[in-house]
This record gives sequence, C-alpha cells and structure tokens, in this order.
Amino acid sequence: MIAKPKKHSKKREAIREALMNTKEHPSAEMLYTKLKNEIPDLSLATVYRNLNEFIADGDAISVGFVNSQERFDGNTKPHTHFVCEKCSRVLDLDCFNEDSVLDSSAQEEFGGTVRYHSLVFYGLCPECVNNAERLI
Repeated sequence: MIAKPKKHSKKREAIREALMNTKEHPSAEMLYTKLKNEIPDLSLATVYRNLNEFIADGDAISVGFVNSQERFDGNTKPHTHFVCEKCSRVLDLDCFNEDSVLDSSAQEEFGGTVRYHSLVFYGLCPECVNNAERLI
C-alpha cells in the first residue's frame, strides 16, 4: 500500500511552526488559542488531527496529560521532562538524554525489545518553590 502524501496547508504549517517554536509543551487547546486570531477558520479538531499526524510521522511527541490536557513537544530528541504540580509548567531536562542502561535493563527483564522510554519527574518548579518560600 502506498502512503498518501501529506497535504501542506497554511493551517498545518502554522500548527507545526507554533509547536516547533515553543518550549512551553502546549496542549491542542493552547495552540488553537494562539493561532485562532491569525487563522479565523481554524478548528480545534484540525489542531488535534495535525498533532496526531505529527506524532505518527515522528515529528512530535506526547508528553502525557497535565491537568486533563494532553501536552505536546516538537523536540523529538531524547530528553526528560519535569511537570510542576502547582502551575502545570512542563520543562525539558537535558541531563537524562539517552539512558541506554534503562533500555537494556528493561529488555533483559522482559525479554522483548525497547524502542524508546519516557521519563517524567513531578514536583515544584523553581518559580513555585520561590513563591512558596516568600509566603512563609
């Protein structure tokens, strides 16, 4: 079966550019809100559909759900994330880029093949820690 070529529309490219040019790890709703003024006929469904296609094509990843909203990342290089449990910020941590020891340990334990893994830390970001200390 021959793969259908992807359409390159103004909407698709705007969604891709907005995702690739932010470190905020936006949700579909965040991207939709950001682009709606620029593209009045943009729908939330179009944003979701394109994000899912970007993931399927390997051009984006899902960071997971934060406050019931799936968050996305245009940086597909191996890296770890930190999620602030107070303000919901998602931050990149580059100190755990490629941990092949984890992959090989997992493979040894279950006897299969690991293609990738996802590691996410949860806690308070520096800004929320500083705000909490000022209240004390």
